Amino acid sequence: MRKIITTTFITMDGVMQAPGGSEEDTTGGFAYGGWQMKFPSDKMLDAKLAEFMHMPFELLLGKFTYDIFASYWPTAKTDLEVANPFNSTKKYVVSHKSFEPSWKNSTCITGDVVSEIKKLKEQNGPDLWVWGSGNLIQTLLKNDLIDRMHLWIHPITIGSGKRLFAEGTQPRNFKLIESKISATGIIFTTYEPSGILPPSK
Repeated sequence: MRKIITTTFITMDGVMQAPGGSEEDTTGGFAYGGWQMKFPSDKMLDAKLAEFMHMPFELLLGKFTYDIFASYWPTAKTDLEVANPFNSTKKYVVSHKSFEPSWKNSTCITGDVVSEIKKLKEQNGPDLWVWGSGNLIQTLLKNDLIDRMHLWIHPITIGSGKRLFAEGTQPRNFKLIESKISATGIIFTTYEPSGILPPSK
């Protein structure tokens, strides 16, 4: 069985909304889009991204994130170390409504998405990587479908916005697999779920 692995850019207070651009997601009047771009690239960040991109993977994305990616990566002239593997790999898109994907190697998943995702996990193939996709992550958390979480924690707080651990969050224990800190103060952590957190007696 292959794993579902999430990678999420978040602030210290857990906000994951619109890290990449001012117009990426203005839902709720969010005014801090592009907050991740305030952090210049450094050797550790570049090395971590290169490490990820050299692993075999397929993408599992929510429709909102898919639309952002599909509008940029197929014609990207820079960031080819990300564009090339993203464009060539299979992409599974979770959507409330069926649609015809425009990005090559993409398949729409709709209907009983939990059942369909479980079937994907049971298939032979590379691990399924989730980038962004906040609503999808809530579904995965609620149904204990995440096997590993990479958190890239940036040293800022926003106070409002969509959070990683939101309505799908369950009482769970997690085991720390890896932790590193970049020169710009970004903490790269990797966790795996390690059982249910029981209520206090």
